Amino acid sequence: MFAVIKTGGKQYKVSAGDILKIERLITEAGSKISFDEVFMVGDDKSAKIGTPLLDKTLVKATVLEQTRGDKIIVFKKKRRQGYDRKNGHRQDLTVVHIDEIIEAGKSLAKAERKSNKSAAKPVSEKKAVAKPVSEKKAAAKPAVKKETK
Repeated sequence: MFAVIKTGGKQYKVSAGDILKIERLITEAGSKISFDEVFMVGDDKSAKIGTPLLDKTLVKATVLEQTRGDKIIVFKKKRRQGYDRKNGHRQDLTVVHIDEIIEAGKSLAKAERKSNKSAAKPVSEKKAVAKPVSEKKAAAKPAVKKETK
């Protein structure tokens, strides 16, 4: 199940359990927020499209942290005029975890938060099979003797 939401002047396609970096929202880490501007809700078989928004549809999320994006360099130049300007910019971002998609009071998709320990484990836990090491010994090189006169 997915939804298309609008926040920060941009549209995002989200599913339950996604972690998303969006433009800064004025909230604290750990707080719950909901996005009520939902344009579309759907899955593999069907989809509901709003005109322009879907009524009684919400996407609930939890704020994980407030952070800043990578530095972007803005460089302007006019050739042969001796004009160049260099500026930098770092965007303030909010990292959110999409908890569930709700339509008309019913939860369409709900994600369970994973603990940090389970997130660190690899998805497929295959046991490593030790390969036998061949016991070839390096050929002995004859020692070089210095000749003295």
